[in-house]
This record gives sequence, structure tokens and C-alpha cells, in this order.
Amino acid sequence: MTPTMFRACACPSAWGCDPLETDRKIKIKMMATAPGKCFLVTGPPGVGKTTLIMRVFETLKTSNPTLKIQGFYTREIREGIERVGFEVVTLDGRKAPLASTTISTPESIRWPTVGKYKVDIASFEALALPELQIKEDTDLFIIDEVGKMELFSSSFFPAVLKVLESNIPLLASIPIPKFGRDIPAVARLRDHPGAKIFTLSPSNSDAVKEQIYTQLVDSE
Repeated sequence: MTPTMFRACACPSAWGCDPLETDRKIKIKMMATAPGKCFLVTGPPGVGKTTLIMRVFETLKTSNPTLKIQGFYTREIREGIERVGFEVVTLDGRKAPLASTTISTPESIRWPTVGKYKVDIASFEALALPELQIKEDTDLFIIDEVGKMELFSSSFFPAVLKVLESNIPLLASIPIPKFGRDIPAVARLRDHPGAKIFTLSPSNSDAVKEQIYTQLVDSE
């Protein structure tokens, strides 16, 4: 499927559309998205939520290099074949520890845990929270993910809510309910009137990616 922005130009001018003007209109379309509009990607662990979100991000940046996109994603830390933790990574490549099975310091004794992982709240907040600050020229926020580890930060979810209250679209990943029950903060996102839920499976990744991308940039 060809994105709208790459379709044949319908401009009445023999010279076609001004690329700068086309880019401006696309950006305006994104900024005109209804306040609080959020696209939530969910699915079981390992299904590819982070991969999908980063595919959308890379496609947006390739097709519209001037877009201002803020946020972060989470990726595994491995030693050989063993997963030993997670790190948070900004969209411009800066990274910091999020959780670990190997760290052992006097401070880490007091850190909250998720399974075998100790969560470094201070490290997460120092890198992630500045990425969620509302700026006038931001076109899109990406948050991967709004999950149990991240929500140990008492400042994180209020920052997410401020993003929802702004006029800036949000693309985020959320976990599936465990034993049929959502984390309360995640339930609030699901129930938000502007939320659109995309449930990812091994067979629908391309289709979901195209749906999200098209809804963000379709200029018609």
C-alpha cells in the first residue's frame, strides 16, 4: 500500500506541489489530531510491540525528516543468550538502565522488583521524563512502554497524562491484562475517549503498522 503522501500529485499547477508546502500540510494534519488522541499497541510478551513501534518511527522519519518526534523505547539487555535486564533508549539513541538481574549495590537492595528484575527508578526517570516534556513544535510522542516497571516511577504516569491532555498525538505500547486484569494506569489509557487499540499478533504486524502510519500522516 502506498502512503497518501507518495501518491500522484493532484495539484492544478503544471509544476506540481511545493515539497515544503506538502510537508507543512502533513505536519499540520498530525498536529490537528484531536486532543488526547492516542494509538495503543498491545499483545503478548515477545509478539513484537517495540519492533512495530520502531518501524512506524523509522518510516515517519524517512518520509518526513522534519517531523519532531519525542519519546523512548525499551529493549532487552542480554549476556549471550540470557536476558539479564532492560534499558530505556531515547529516539536519538541515548540509553540508561531500567532493570537488571545482575546489579548488586547497597542502593539496589531497596529497588522495587518485577519477577527477578530490580527496577532502577532513578535511572529511568533521569532519561525518560525529560523526553515527555510538552514542547510547542512536537508532532508526536512515542512511549514504549507504559508497563509495570515504568509505572514504579510516581512521576511517569502524570507525565503521560499531560501528553494526553495536549494536542499532540501519542503512540504507546501497553501490556495485555494479566489474569484478565489490567494495571490501573493501563486501564485508564485503554478507557481514554481518544484511544485506539491495536492488538498485535505474529500474523498482522504489517497491517497494523500500515494502519497506524496511515492514520498519522494521511493528508486527505
